[in-house]
Amino acid sequence: MRRLLLPIAIALVLLVGGERLLDTGAPGKAYENAPRAADAIARAYRDRAHDVAVSGTGEVQAVLADDTRGSRHQRFILRLASGQTILIAHNIDIAPRLPRLATGERVRFKGVYEFNAKGGVVHWTHHDPQARHAGGWLEYRGRRYE
Repeated sequence: MRRLLLPIAIALVLLVGGERLLDTGAPGKAYENAPRAADAIARAYRDRAHDVAVSGTGEVQAVLADDTRGSRHQRFILRLASGQTILIAHNIDIAPRLPRLATGERVRFKGVYEFNAKGGVVHWTHHDPQARHAGGWLEYRGRRYE
């Protein structure tokens, strides 16, 4: 009987809230480890999450004007395989601009997701000059921009 108690106790802990026990506390860990990147971003959107590490690939739906308030950001909308759209805000004061970006092209990304009602925004798509934050990147036409 005693040999059965430990496996039963472990199963109960995992059923009742083991995900919290396995979480390292790092932002976005549960989302980042989702089976598919689009699922992780959909989950972050559903949960109205902030400061979530994400990565994925999307098709450029729109190229927007640069945001020039404060640090300059190249901005564009990606449509993910799930159909969800996200805004990419890429800091061009820190990392190179994606040249000749056009609708219909594919961009891979790694960055930090922030919820907004329009699908969310991904930023930190570059290295951190102070090395206090995990670096992100964009990949476009076979080149990585970080």
